[in-house]
Amino acid sequence: MAAIVIEGAYVATLDPSRREFVGHVVVEGKQIVAVGHGPAPSYGDARVIDGAGCLVTPGFVNTHQHLYQWVTRGLAADATLFEWLTTLYPVWARITEESVYVAAQAALAQLAKTGCTTASDHHYVFPRDGGDLLAAEITAAAEIGLRFHPSRGSMDRGQKDGGLPPDSVVEDRDEILAATEAAIDRWHDPSPDSMLQLVVAPCSPFSVSGELMRESAELARRRGVRMHTHLAETTDETDWCRETFNCTPLEYADQLGWTGNDVWFAHGIHFDDTEIKHLGSTGTGVAHCPSSNARLGAGIARTADLRAAGSPVGLGVDGAASNESGSLVEEVRHALLFARARGGPQSLTVRAALEMATLDGARILGRSDDIGSLEPGKLADLAVWNLNTLAHAGIPDPIAALVLSTPPPLDLLLVNGRPVVQHDVLQTADPDALAADVARTQAKLLA
Repeated sequence: MAAIVIEGAYVATLDPSRREFVGHVVVEGKQIVAVGHGPAPSYGDARVIDGAGCLVTPGFVNTHQHLYQWVTRGLAADATLFEWLTTLYPVWARITEESVYVAAQAALAQLAKTGCTTASDHHYVFPRDGGDLLAAEITAAAEIGLRFHPSRGSMDRGQKDGGLPPDSVVEDRDEILAATEAAIDRWHDPSPDSMLQLVVAPCSPFSVSGELMRESAELARRRGVRMHTHLAETTDETDWCRETFNCTPLEYADQLGWTGNDVWFAHGIHFDDTEIKHLGSTGTGVAHCPSSNARLGAGIARTADLRAAGSPVGLGVDGAASNESGSLVEEVRHALLFARARGGPQSLTVRAALEMATLDGARILGRSDDIGSLEPGKLADLAVWNLNTLAHAGIPDPIAALVLSTPPPLDLLLVNGRPVVQHDVLQTADPDALAADVARTQAKLLA
């Protein structure tokens, strides 16, 4: 590929010095080769992009989602988390390889359109006759063109054992561990420029046995992959853990080996001061999903306190059944607004919110050396946001314009140096065809 030179844009590097300037970014192949003030050096037959009035940021990192839910949006619109789960589990029990592929394509396309270059997915529903669901979403991610960290999730505590999910979607513990190891063998690429890395991810304390949690952690650490699960999302969960295990969700997870810098939790809303200190001291991460948490009335995570304690806090859109928009750039704004609603105007700055979408997400996924900032030698994952619009023109601080105003159009999204979005148009799939496939698939699933 010819070099790509972005000229005259406002560049937010997110490098260790947090440099910002009007200047250039140069990409050759998969890598960023130059970032600096003023005009770029000459690069022969390079493609030159006029970035005047645009903001260049690192590509966003989505740290929590359930792609399959894109074809189950709009259901249980006024329910609590447990009510929502009990309504949707019977629907999810009917997902197939085809429906997961359609959902994943659409959800990943929406992520790309909203600045995401690296997506993590937590897939934990495996109906016995559903087909190869993990392969379906991995294929979809390769086609849309995003860097992908899918999870081989699991549930082994069904309704007959006091759990929430129907027994038809839970699996035997030995079967889960064998399937997880096989998925790592088949798909995981640990190389620095990897487009695909696997995660071990039992679903949650109320759908997974303690034995599976413990053995999953042992498997993940033996294979050198990261670990993810839901934790402390609602007060109902805290009450359930106290009644069942005589401890809080975090105390329970900690007993099973589920803290450390290779672990991140989805949501993490209901942690007390002592728990936040422990998360920070262990480097355990949190995927903050403000829109989903608001949709389900679960609460507001203490993001400022978690970050101050040393815990990396990334952003996640969560599943589209609890966040129908699936827009990652909106999560940046919501994270800032909710943090300030909870802790006051100084609790989270616009630049800290941008860090959560980039640097913190990269750290959570173990990719800090590869992505998350604009520096020579890092992978060419970046977004060029057009601020020459009615909603953004005149705002003197480009970072404030991105974070506080409506989502701006994307002039360019590069993933591994490849254009995935150009002039606000997805380049790797037809959005109208994806929409038609989603409507047809959801109708079939609900029939």
